[in-house]
Amino acid sequence: MPIVPKILVFAGSVRSGAFSGRTADVAQKELALQGAEVTRISLGDYPLPIMDEDLEKEKGVPENAMKLGRLIAAHDGLLIATPEYNGSLPPLLKNSIDWVSRIRRDGGRSFRPFPGKPAGLCSSSDGKFAGIRCINHLRAVLVRCQMEVVTAECSVSGASGAFGDDGHFRDERLRQSMERLCRTLIETSRMLSTRIEA
Repeated sequence: MPIVPKILVFAGSVRSGAFSGRTADVAQKELALQGAEVTRISLGDYPLPIMDEDLEKEKGVPENAMKLGRLIAAHDGLLIATPEYNGSLPPLLKNSIDWVSRIRRDGGRSFRPFPGKPAGLCSSSDGKFAGIRCINHLRAVLVRCQMEVVTAECSVSGASGAFGDDGHFRDERLRQSMERLCRTLIETSRMLSTRIEA
């Protein structure tokens, strides 16, 4: 029996009706359809102060960052759907990544949630560029955090008209793109988790 990978899904925006949230919804359904065990969270449930090394020195890594880090560590892979703000990452997403990347220990044990963890990326924009500038920046940040970012990605342009009443993409090419991303992420998560267990 193949391993059922556990995938954590979240969006880089918590705005009601955000295109990134709707894209994450599509990803969640597709991952489940392909046999993954999916956990969907909102970064809004893990509020964090702006990353500040003086604050970290004084109080340590915030508990919400630790909770997020533990959740990431408990899953075989991540799928992140991000909006594009001024051609780059939204501050909510970048700040969350920055704090989790500061984790070195949990209790008495060494603990680093990001290194070696596979990630799949989606972007969305109401413009024609589909958030591709942002997704490239996000990829670079996660690679710097030593994550295994899969090559396949799904970028949604014209996002205000991209979703049908059923919540799925209207465009068949987008559906295929999401299907390919989810399949690649599942396969990579399965392969890496098998390698760790071995």
